Amino acid sequence: MINRGCDIKDGDSSYSPLWQRGVRGDFLNKLNCLIGKIPPRPPFPKGGYLTAILIVLACLHGCAVIPFQKTSHVPMDSADPQALLEAFRHKSPESFQVMNTIVFEYNWNKFSGIGYIYVDTAEKAFKVVCMNPMGVKLFELSGDKDGIVPHFVLEQFSMQGNFAATVGEDIRRIYFELLPSPSARIKKKKYEIKFTEPAGAGTMEYIFAGAGGYLVEKKYYEENSLNWGISYYEYQERDGRIYPRGIILNNYKYGYSLTVKLKDVRT
Repeated sequence: MINRGCDIKDGDSSYSPLWQRGVRGDFLNKLNCLIGKIPPRPPFPKGGYLTAILIVLACLHGCAVIPFQKTSHVPMDSADPQALLEAFRHKSPESFQVMNTIVFEYNWNKFSGIGYIYVDTAEKAFKVVCMNPMGVKLFELSGDKDGIVPHFVLEQFSMQGNFAATVGEDIRRIYFELLPSPSARIKKKKYEIKFTEPAGAGTMEYIFAGAGGYLVEKKYYEENSLNWGISYYEYQERDGRIYPRGIILNNYKYGYSLTVKLKDVRT
């Protein structure tokens, strides 16, 4: 790779091979020029294996106060569940790139980050680069149906086991498998339609509601206990496709939350 130092200008992505692979070259170039400046310790307090993993996850995608508008109460009792799913499928993007700002909250601590993610839902593939607000690159990895490949990992995280699998799992939870199968059980309420089906060792629940009838919640239960849940807020339309402006993931099993604010999207 050509080393051009840190004089990269915005929009200069002509030489980055990752541009063709779906991640904006100018984003990555700015990050790569900082690799030599990575400090010997991460710029956040040490807290053991779990804390390290959760801080990394914050760069992908919660706060106690929801910073988004609540989903409006629109009567859904007369809506056709299958037509609702088909409309959502039709408006959902197949591949896209997003830049997100993130707030991570765990054990009364908050951390902020910036994540750049490329998603291909058809291939169930993704690429992600994360840095902290100081401009320090934390990791770069990619994944697909066959597994996850770390391309760069800050040393402090690479020593903590297979964190890439944990990061990849949260990405998949948020961006993939957003529709229930045709065999899912349907329960209609006044302001929502709920789809439930077996998933792994537990049960997955999808809730569609609001003015557009879009996916607003995705929840996973094991042994009648809520393991994790994702909420989607303020869908916005661009070029005929919809994107949630806000996403909140709550992991009740490990006690952390991630709040994601969409800043930019490219298709």
